[in-house]
Amino acid sequence: MRVLILIVGLLMPVFAQADIVVPTRTIRAKEIIAGTDLEIKAQQVPGAVTDPEFLIGQEARVALYPGRPIHAGDVGAPALVDRNDLVVLIFDRKPLSITAEGRALGRGAAGERIRVMNLSSRTTVTGLVRPDGQIEVK
Repeated sequence: MRVLILIVGLLMPVFAQADIVVPTRTIRAKEIIAGTDLEIKAQQVPGAVTDPEFLIGQEARVALYPGRPIHAGDVGAPALVDRNDLVVLIFDRKPLSITAEGRALGRGAAGERIRVMNLSSRTTVTGLVRPDGQIEVK
């Protein structure tokens, strides 16, 4: 004789609440997020940020509204270079090193690629933003 035992807990879905991070005030795009701008809310939202430490010091890429979940794509590293900023272009291939002045054609944080116009030649190049705000051209 066979005995069939069903464990009810395995057959029924279990919903658990997760904590998400939401703004306490409207945070405009390009603003740096501080710890006082955030609070924890007991709610389950797929893809929402759950750790406030991930958000502190980041820059809002879009407007963030109070009580609404924040997704990872809504924030990023603070921009070091703004559009129309004068920047130093660097081309460095040992033993040759060339520097020139340029104008940023976009915004960018350290490690991001942006377009820059070389002011001497009026040509547009793409370069990598260095942590010091200079643009490395490859």
